Amino acid sequence: MASYPKESNDGARARGVRPRARVEGLVAREVADETLVYDLESHRAVCLNKTAALVWRSCDGRKDAKGIARALSEALGEAVPEEVVWLALDGLGRDKLLEARVARPEALAGLSRRELIRRVSLAAAVVALPLVTSIVAPTPAQAASCVPSGGTCGVSAECCSGVCAGAVCA
Repeated sequence: MASYPKESNDGARARGVRPRARVEGLVAREVADETLVYDLESHRAVCLNKTAALVWRSCDGRKDAKGIARALSEALGEAVPEEVVWLALDGLGRDKLLEARVARPEALAGLSRRELIRRVSLAAAVVALPLVTSIVAPTPAQAASCVPSGGTCGVSAECCSGVCAGAVCA
């Protein structure tokens, strides 16, 4: 299992930080306006809304948060405040979709996630807040379904009770 570096927290906090999206061990698919990312190592699925997905794709290791905000503004056709990028980076880092977590700049460091969301909401009413949602994927045994009592079956293994009698689960 790959190790995940801790959050950068040196004296030049967030200045010149150029986040890089993690690609190793991930499978990403676009579905409608969302991007689903599956982590093959942790077996976690992460759903990114359009804004978070754009930030993630912009994390190329060359752009800082201001550069990512500019790229987002161009893609969405609306001015995007840098705080939107930092909110997305928080979520992406939490769910290990970046090569390393990044610390917020000093001006935003002391803010709670709730306060940062409040600031972003006031500044960016026309841009959807970045949303990064993760779930743990079920194991094959947890994902398996069975036929309840009284349902039609072919073999006992299909029945929840484990008994198939006369093509009906007992």
